[in-house]
Amino acid sequence: MTAVAGHAQSAAVRLLRWAGGFEDGAILRAAFFAMLSGTLAVLYVDYRELSVAETTGLVAPSQPVLPAFDPNSPSVAPGPEITADFETLRQPLSIALNTGGVLNLTGTIDVGAAARFAAEVAARGEYVATVALNSPGGSVDDALAIGALIREKGFATSVAAGALCASSCPLVLAGGAARQAAEGAAIGVHQIYATARPGGLPTGINAAGDAMSDAQKTTAVITRHLSAMGVDPALWLHALETPPDRLYYLSPEEMATLQLVTEAAGL
Repeated sequence: MTAVAGHAQSAAVRLLRWAGGFEDGAILRAAFFAMLSGTLAVLYVDYRELSVAETTGLVAPSQPVLPAFDPNSPSVAPGPEITADFETLRQPLSIALNTGGVLNLTGTIDVGAAARFAAEVAARGEYVATVALNSPGGSVDDALAIGALIREKGFATSVAAGALCASSCPLVLAGGAARQAAEGAAIGVHQIYATARPGGLPTGINAAGDAMSDAQKTTAVITRHLSAMGVDPALWLHALETPPDRLYYLSPEEMATLQLVTEAAGL
């Protein structure tokens, strides 16, 4: 019982005691109104608490939470060993051009990462052959934009052994004209996060409706992106079935069947 509800009931008891000197009809009326007031107070407090709880549960961070990708806590089966440093993966996406035309994308796909990637491609895209990925995912919109630009420029994509490409990162991987995954690459998906709308947090049933609507729209966009990239949209069924605090690791056979990768390689 909440403190406010307890105070309401105490007030009702005091009111009944005060009414003890009145006739029976007056006492009954006083008791009725006291109980009614107490009930209304309890309902009001419970409604407020429920609304806050619903809002808190539906509004989730847009950035990935790395424990969700812990290989010791997968959704179905243990994934490959991840040798990437988790502290590095928590940092905003870094973009670095290395020798051999390899453009390394490392870290969280933060909001604005697509704009930084586009600026790098505009400045040095002529030297890029392959985009190497090591990311726990992040902003879906930015991942879709990066993947689309990779395809437009005809770059290949790759994930090395021990590297992680999770959550929205496979949407970037799908953009490669050629897509490679080394043996031991950790590639997986899970449900997308709901995010708060600009201008304030929704409450109660509005929050649930907004979250469901946004999730359906995003799923449609992702499905079209995968189809346009030549990847079987059935890939995203694994994401829809996997809670956001777990990760569905794709096996080499699944990645080949779903055409997420066009070849396996000992990168």
